Amino acid sequence: MIEAVETATGFILLAVLAVALYHQWRRGKSVQAQLAAAEAALEQLQRACSRLAPAGVVQRLVADGIQSNTGLVAERKVATAMFVDLVGFSAMSERLDPELLLRVINGYYQRMSDAIDEHRGQVGSFVGDGIVAYFGAIQPNPWECDDAVRAALAMRAAIREYNVELEHEGLPPISIGIGIDRGPGLAGLLGSDERREYAFIGRAVNLAARIQTLTRIHQVDILVSEALRAALAPEFIVAPMPVEAVKGFADPVVTYAVRGVQPILSRLTRAEERDNVEHT
Repeated sequence: MIEAVETATGFILLAVLAVALYHQWRRGKSVQAQLAAAEAALEQLQRACSRLAPAGVVQRLVADGIQSNTGLVAERKVATAMFVDLVGFSAMSERLDPELLLRVINGYYQRMSDAIDEHRGQVGSFVGDGIVAYFGAIQPNPWECDDAVRAALAMRAAIREYNVELEHEGLPPISIGIGIDRGPGLAGLLGSDERREYAFIGRAVNLAARIQTLTRIHQVDILVSEALRAALAPEFIVAPMPVEAVKGFADPVVTYAVRGVQPILSRLTRAEERDNVEHT
């Protein structure tokens, strides 16, 4: 009789232990599911934030948070600024319905942004029909000037392809003007306590915007400053333009039109040089 009781008690204890282990296993599965859901939500939030700020900035914000003493607030840097403008946008906006105009300009934004991203640049902001972009502002890049000009050339090619699509739809072609300069400035999160955006501010940004306006005068699509031309690799083909006075600058501005690049051999040599440096 006693042995039967002990046996029954043992089974009960085993059953209780099994139930406890089962619930612990369920809790563990629940915690894992919660962690997986939280990780997925974080990834989704990062993807959403990357549409509002460069990916490198979002990653640093996730890691460090937005604090007044973080390097994202303001860092002194030498970077390359690019200003892109859609030529004739006002006239186009009067000719097209708003829905169609939105589709055309979004296609323009997408193609220009892709060219910038593919050449290690970051889109800073969309200003009306203009785009402000930076090269070397978030991460150091010894080839930032080359990358900026290559991005501009990629934009030129992208606009040509886009115009073929627009023509097939019976829509007017578009054109762009690009100004590029390089110089010192402040890079970081700028704005009020309620709203901030990542930006690079300084003379280079202002001059890039002014140089962009000169593309209409010189009838070219890509202009670079003297400072940027001096930092370019020798394979880029540029042509000096007449000196022009621009608003906000005391001295006349020297600019160069970008025609293209020399044959592929020199570009491959430059690419090999970059690979060697990046792997050392």
